[in-house]
Amino acid sequence: MAGLNIPGVTDPYNTNDTVEKLMQVERIPLTREQSQLETYKNERQAWRDINTQLTTLRESIKTLYSYENPFNSKITTSTNEDAITATATRSADIQSFKVEVINPATSDRFLSDELESDFQVPAGVYTYKVKDKEVSMNWKGGSLKNFSDALNKRSNGVIKTMVIGASAGKKTLLIEALATGKENKLVFEGAAKDLAIKSGMITAIEAKKINFGNSSSEFLAVPPEHMEEPTKMPPLSLTRTNISNGTVVVSPRGAFQLAVPAEVSDRKTNHITFTVRTNSVTDITEELNKQPESPVIPDAGFAEFEGIVVKNTNSETLIKAQIIPQKELDPVINKNVLYAVMSDGSEKLISTPGLFSDSDITIDLPISEYEGIKSIMVRNENTGYSLEVSAFSAYDSAEEVGYTPNNPIEEAGDCTIKYEGIKITRATNDIDDVVPEITLHIHEKTEKAATISVKADKEASKDALIEFVGKYNQAVARINILSQNKSEIIDELTYLTKDEQEELRAQLGMFSSDFTLTSVKSNMASIINSTYRTSEYDTITMLSQIGISTNASGYSGSYSQSRLRGYLEIDEKKLDDALENNLEEIRNLFGYDSDGDLIIDSGIAYRLDKEVTAYTQTGGILAMKTSSLDSKIKTSESKITKLESQMDEKEAQLRSKFSTMQGSLNSLESQQNAINNFTKQQNNSRN
Repeated sequence: MAGLNIPGVTDPYNTNDTVEKLMQVERIPLTREQSQLETYKNERQAWRDINTQLTTLRESIKTLYSYENPFNSKITTSTNEDAITATATRSADIQSFKVEVINPATSDRFLSDELESDFQVPAGVYTYKVKDKEVSMNWKGGSLKNFSDALNKRSNGVIKTMVIGASAGKKTLLIEALATGKENKLVFEGAAKDLAIKSGMITAIEAKKINFGNSSSEFLAVPPEHMEEPTKMPPLSLTRTNISNGTVVVSPRGAFQLAVPAEVSDRKTNHITFTVRTNSVTDITEELNKQPESPVIPDAGFAEFEGIVVKNTNSETLIKAQIIPQKELDPVINKNVLYAVMSDGSEKLISTPGLFSDSDITIDLPISEYEGIKSIMVRNENTGYSLEVSAFSAYDSAEEVGYTPNNPIEEAGDCTIKYEGIKITRATNDIDDVVPEITLHIHEKTEKAATISVKADKEASKDALIEFVGKYNQAVARINILSQNKSEIIDELTYLTKDEQEELRAQLGMFSSDFTLTSVKSNMASIINSTYRTSEYDTITMLSQIGISTNASGYSGSYSQSRLRGYLEIDEKKLDDALENNLEEIRNLFGYDSDGDLIIDSGIAYRLDKEVTAYTQTGGILAMKTSSLDSKIKTSESKITKLESQMDEKEAQLRSKFSTMQGSLNSLESQQNAINNFTKQQNNSRN
């Protein structure tokens, strides 16, 4: 009796195998297209790989003739590198010179007294300044270590702090200004100053001041005004001033000069300070306009000597004076009241922002900005305001920090050197404005002058040439693999790993019928072997003359197929000799400006760059190759998708038909079993 057969569960007729064999035949176009797609993808990857190889070569080529070419690189040496070194730009002259370091530039580095290990830094706003930079921190209070760490996080290149273990159970705080030079002093403000004093780092002192302008004898008259036409306005006069205890009240139309002491004006770090205040008074304009017109008599003139003005006595005359009508006056408001009188007699206006605000304004005049100042002059041309000018003093900005360090490890100071016997002072230890295109790096004092030598960096040139040869040979090797079906090409590349060799074997001869790669290889070889002459005196006109060629090591007498594949070789001794004696000609060999327009337009590297760029640039030859394959891949993928859909549909049809057939066979088998059972029952009943 036949067993139970359920279509889709059991397969007594090998329906699945039959359908699969029929589908294998149907899938032949799909399989062929999938294989073609894989070929397209492999070819695209191969073009991308050679593009990467040539792009890498191009980058190496460009370094040989661009502005950054290695043939212009310079190196420096020092006979005392512990004390002074130097760096040179590409434009530096080849030269030697002597430098003596008298002292390097230093920065403020202050240490506190020994503090208890549990010392707590109180809360407050801590501000540290170094010239025009500052660090400010709102500290909530805590340990010395946490305070130091928090300050370093906010230092922004201005200061640096460190907690140092002193004796057992004691610590000290080190604070260092990061800028060198005597003008870059470390200044403590607010809670920072309180902590520095409390910790014994500094002792507060009063900055020394020079006071002047306390005696009426120091005040001088100003030169008389020059009037274009008669006016009722009284001349500016010292008599309209009242001087008492260093405060000068300047009434309307008052004026004075105050000589600046030589000890103040001779020091560039000094500053002059004083205050100015304006006070509103009864305007004198109306009173002046009520005065009768007066005869106009020519001024008798004046004489001046060392700031003292002496007016001549007016002439007595019986001649009737001419009465000339005078214009009505208008009130005058003029904020230009302060002037610096220079040693050459010129005047420089002193800005007075905030004048007429009924409050004191402080004037601070840096001598460095008023070099050659002789006196301070006040001219109050105003008719309704008086001025109060007081508290004339001077201070040295170099001493205005107002403290002295108790434990200075180092104090801010300038660097002093002698260059070829000439004494030079700078605020930094990196000096780039003494020798053109050279930066001196000062480290420590020298016992005697050190010799700095500037030479061509021949090693950099050699390294760049070796790198170029390596990149060139790698590109040629990849071209050989793709364009020739010879396994020995890969065997010769001993620098490849076994996995890399196997990967490249799959690409052997992939483009043997495409002349693109053989063309670029031929063109590069032609450029490499050409002659380049920049003048009739050239001794280096070919690459082979500096020891780089396809046969640099010479013939050994035996035939070698690998030597015909276009790889470059280097004769290192010959290359070293050429770099030592003909560096300028080698530079011109790779890139040369033939027409004087400051643009390289000739040379091996220039021509190679042009050749390779045509292949590797966006929209170039290799880009067109990959673009064409991209289109083919897209078309193939669409075709495969369509074929896969057709195969799925075909397989479904076959399985449906075979399922129907299997159902019919199962029905027939069932009927046969029924007949057989009926026959058996009849036979049994007869017996």
